[in-house]
Amino acid sequence: MGYNKNVDITKNIRVIEWLKSEILTAVSTLFQLLVNGVQNSQEAILDVLANIILVTYLLGKRLGFTFEKIDEKLQNKIKLGVVEEHKIEKWYGDLSKLSDYIKRTRD
Repeated sequence: MGYNKNVDITKNIRVIEWLKSEILTAVSTLFQLLVNGVQNSQEAILDVLANIILVTYLLGKRLGFTFEKIDEKLQNKIKLGVVEEHKIEKWYGDLSKLSDYIKRTRD
């Protein structure tokens, strides 16, 4: 019994390390694509952004958080940004738009 638990812990640690590496690789790839210019790499940028979101959810899960808890924290951060008039909200209204999107798609 103790052996299986150790194997599970070791496996989880390896997966966490791999996911951390995936996030770093994706962010690096995103920066490289942006240096090359958005026009020629829109599909690649979209793919990398989706991968960053996916891996972030998976890393959170491996660290013991439910997807629901991550969503809840995200929504709280969005609300706070709106209330505090974060620059991105003030200039573009992006946080309100994201909040509306989440409400429409997840309710």
